Amino acid sequence: MIFVTLGTQDRKFYRLLESIQKQIDNKTIKEEVIVQAGCSSDFKTKDMKIFDLISMDEFDKYIKKCNILITHGGVGSIITGLKNKKIVIAAPRLKEYGEHQNNHQLQIIENFAKEGYIIPLDDFDKLGNKIKEAKKFKPKEFKSNTEKFVKLIEKEIDNY
Repeated sequence: MIFVTLGTQDRKFYRLLESIQKQIDNKTIKEEVIVQAGCSSDFKTKDMKIFDLISMDEFDKYIKKCNILITHGGVGSIITGLKNKKIVIAAPRLKEYGEHQNNHQLQIIENFAKEGYIIPLDDFDKLGNKIKEAKKFKPKEFKSNTEKFVKLIEKEIDNY
């Protein structure tokens, strides 16, 4: 199963859904596709199961069940996929398409990809290739440094 998360932005992200639909139509994607689409939930398809927003329990269920997570360039969505040891394909929401107020998701995706954590999708016409790449991709294991950060803050507080 492929789980698609578009985040909670108040702007449409049809461009990614259209790309996924194209891959379903040409049979590159054959498995079930579940989409948490936010305000893009009015996208017309007979092939994807689309929800606007779902509960955290449902979200966690789909994350655990999916083979591939296709997501926007939100840090929270990417890290959630990595923590659950999923193959993540990340696509940036871009200002020029009215999908975001700026292009910061390009840098987020570029940094995660450069470190070997995710597969970036910058050309939506190449989603089929990225899905084929995902079947062989071995992402770098994600290790949170939250504990290290907390110790650093505690040390600063103790020294204050």
